[in-house]
Amino acid sequence: MAEAASIPQRGSTFCRFVAIAAALALGACQSVVPRGPQPIKRPPVTRPQPTQQPQFNPGIPVDTARHRIALLVPMSGSNAGVGQSLNNATQLALLDTRNERIRITTYDTAALGAAGAAQRAIAEGNRLILGPLLAEDVKAVTPIAKRAGVPVVSFSNDASAAGNGSYLMGYVPGQSINRVVDYARAQGVTAFAGLVPNGLYGERASTSFLRSVEDAGGQVVTLQTYDRAPGSIAAAVSRMARNSPYQAVLIADGGSNAAAAVPLLRKSGGGSARVLGTELWNSDSSVNAKPALNGAWFASVPDNLYRQYAAKYRARFGTAPFRLSSLGYDAVLLAVRIARDWRLDTPFPEDRLRDRGGFGGIDGAFRFGRDNIAERALEVQEIRGGTTVTVSPAPSGFVK
Repeated sequence: MAEAASIPQRGSTFCRFVAIAAALALGACQSVVPRGPQPIKRPPVTRPQPTQQPQFNPGIPVDTARHRIALLVPMSGSNAGVGQSLNNATQLALLDTRNERIRITTYDTAALGAAGAAQRAIAEGNRLILGPLLAEDVKAVTPIAKRAGVPVVSFSNDASAAGNGSYLMGYVPGQSINRVVDYARAQGVTAFAGLVPNGLYGERASTSFLRSVEDAGGQVVTLQTYDRAPGSIAAAVSRMARNSPYQAVLIADGGSNAAAAVPLLRKSGGGSARVLGTELWNSDSSVNAKPALNGAWFASVPDNLYRQYAAKYRARFGTAPFRLSSLGYDAVLLAVRIARDWRLDTPFPEDRLRDRGGFGGIDGAFRFGRDNIAERALEVQEIRGGTTVTVSPAPSGFVK
């Protein structure tokens, strides 16, 4: 458990006995004539007072001047790197905003368990939880936090973990697919193909892709799935060649698998079809350097402010941040904004999370919908000559 704030210590006061000293000095200057034996006056007997032992309360000292917010992330174990980066990002956000109304305490979900971390955070007086990172941890934390009336703003992108007082800030694949499909349709693409991996992510990507193309007035001429095993992508590409020609193909996978699939597509009928990617490419720092993806389009949160943040992060912590760490930074900005009207020692005003005007951050504008999932203003980028170029800027905000 770590603290992102310090507690001032009280000084000590001292007493002066000037009047007593003056009386003693005056008595020393007087003379007394003895009149026979005088009774000896003994000082009254006093019992020594027992020394009062200092009281120590378990947990963190009570802070009545700031709002208590918990950060639940893995600080140990296999995901410790991401957790530490999120932790650093929240500290940086507090420093940048110079906020003195918020105190953030970090709880290690790997050491305590997600449920244990939530129980401890709530017992220690936190009124808002940022995190956890993983969907299964969000599902474990949500009922505990709900019973205590503590909202959860998590970093997951699994839509099934949203609701019941839990909000998701993660980048949801459906939004990026919808944005890039709309852009491709606006450029004249009408015939689409899809290449998606088997599994939960692939299933959700397929559903979003089919719906997005239909809503945009296009047609999916072929949609093929594959396993992450040798030869599986090649077999899926071969099946695609038996269908009608297509103008664009969505590869709903990370940059490396997408780059491996493109040469196969070119040889088997894909020709000059435009390659489309998903939000997974945004967190892949090497995607720009893959020649096979030159000319590909993908939708992402804006990167201009992130680059400034990353430079500041490296200067302070001596290492590069994880791309997802911006979620921690933006979660603090959200809390700081709401804290302006959040009275101390009261529950977090959860209704403020549903502000239809949205919030701003490193990753651009976002707002929580009725499903408690962050709706994001996305831009479309094109990979061009080893870098990315914005071909369709993100909206600056939302229409209420």
